[in-house]
Amino acid sequence: MALIFKDDRPVVRLRAFRAIDDPKTCERFIEGHAHVLTAIGVQKVTSSKNDWMYNPAAFVLIVESLDGENVYGGARIHVAGGSQPLPIEQATGNMDPKIYDLVWGYAQEGTGEGCGLWNSREIAGYGIGSIFLTRAAIAIAPQIGIKSLFALCAPYTINLTKSVGYRMETSVGNNGTFYYPKLDLLATTMILDDVSNLQLASDEDRNAIHALRSHGDVVRIEVLRNKEIEIQYKLQLDNMDKWDLKSIIANSKKGSNEGAQINENDIPIL
Repeated sequence: MALIFKDDRPVVRLRAFRAIDDPKTCERFIEGHAHVLTAIGVQKVTSSKNDWMYNPAAFVLIVESLDGENVYGGARIHVAGGSQPLPIEQATGNMDPKIYDLVWGYAQEGTGEGCGLWNSREIAGYGIGSIFLTRAAIAIAPQIGIKSLFALCAPYTINLTKSVGYRMETSVGNNGTFYYPKLDLLATTMILDDVSNLQLASDEDRNAIHALRSHGDVVRIEVLRNKEIEIQYKLQLDNMDKWDLKSIIANSKKGSNEGAQINENDIPIL
């Protein structure tokens, strides 16, 4: 999966779409993500954990080569009320059922979760699996119509999520934390209360997210720690005339911890 360079910068496309609109790209996302998980020792990657590709309330962001053949990273937004509980509910509901009431309350105005964030080794260090995918996910949230976003963060991602406007939610778990995905790892519940105004975000991140919203399809030279990358953003979602958030909200139900399970596919890989 060799990167293409132009002017000494890698060139990639960051594209957003509704999962059910592009099953072939979903399969490439799953394959690339599974490869990364296997490389770090997560072996239990099963097809049953990839039902999100059939979830009408799942949206995908993928980083790929310009010809679409190679995939270098990705992330997802799951909207509450789809065919699955949110990943944070599946991951933590058996440890603290209060997560179900918390999500349901936010779901009444439209909420979702940023999850499944990863990048391949080929593009490590360029910010794809951290800041640029995270900004892009928040940028498309108003197109989806949701007002807020959840995230379950590893310790090393908390500062990043705070910089884009998330805050810690201490009403669940142990002051917001859970041992996830296993007992020697800690994860923190984060919520972005207002995806439109981003009042808690840093000026730099707020401005960057608003710029992406204003120009959904745009080419930008992004810089992280003196490393430059050209990203061709394609963030205008297609077929949104077929998307009905009100019906999704109406479908949202308070969950239960029956069958709750940890899904290692949604570990953030940065």
